[in-house]
Amino acid sequence: MPSNPRNAAAAAAEPAVEQATAGQDKAEFATPAYWDEACSHLVKRDRVLKKMIPKFGQARLNSRGDAFTTLARSIVGQQISVKAAQSVWDKLLTSLDAAGSAGSLPLKPERLLRQAPEDLRAAGLSMRKAEYLHDLALHFDGGQVHVDHWSQMDDETIIAELVAIRGIGRWTAEMFLMFHLMRPDVLPLDDLGLVKGVSLSYFSGEPVSRAEVRELGVGWSPFRSVATWYIWRSLDPLPVEY
Repeated sequence: MPSNPRNAAAAAAEPAVEQATAGQDKAEFATPAYWDEACSHLVKRDRVLKKMIPKFGQARLNSRGDAFTTLARSIVGQQISVKAAQSVWDKLLTSLDAAGSAGSLPLKPERLLRQAPEDLRAAGLSMRKAEYLHDLALHFDGGQVHVDHWSQMDDETIIAELVAIRGIGRWTAEMFLMFHLMRPDVLPLDDLGLVKGVSLSYFSGEPVSRAEVRELGVGWSPFRSVATWYIWRSLDPLPVEY
């Protein structure tokens, strides 16, 4: 997607805030103001989503509103299920608290930097993910990311900045756009859950290509993030959170 001005729906979105709890996490969650409008759009444009969306009632995407925590959770969740990611995340917070880092959330870079990557493996992280988390903490602690400017930057510019950090590829950057900045029109073509969900819900379980998912997403725009979230929910009863 070229570097165009932000979608009007994203620019107008003012997130609502609510209290929520997931595992050991206790934080204020923000929800997108555009969600109801997006659902109305999608049920009119897509026969599968017309049946799928009502099954989940008032459930919707949540953001903890903290950039570092969102990116850290995205790294933890790379290539594993929602349930497995939550388990590892809970163990990570427990191990950091046991090491003398008070308070679970938001997770601060300095908390991770007190521990060597090798020590983070006790939470069930691979060595590579532990190193990625450490590098992420170094970038934030050293002011190498432009947190204060992200709200004025378009999606592709933010992705370019984030993928410069070790361990953050396009998929992780797209999760950040969806769950932290709550951009409404992200289609993560590298997401295994999205591809599997599209295969099961639209192609009777037959393999699908990136091109086919992209073509399907044309009908979801400008709310592809919301459609993706419901496709995820169709596979896993646990809501996807970062």
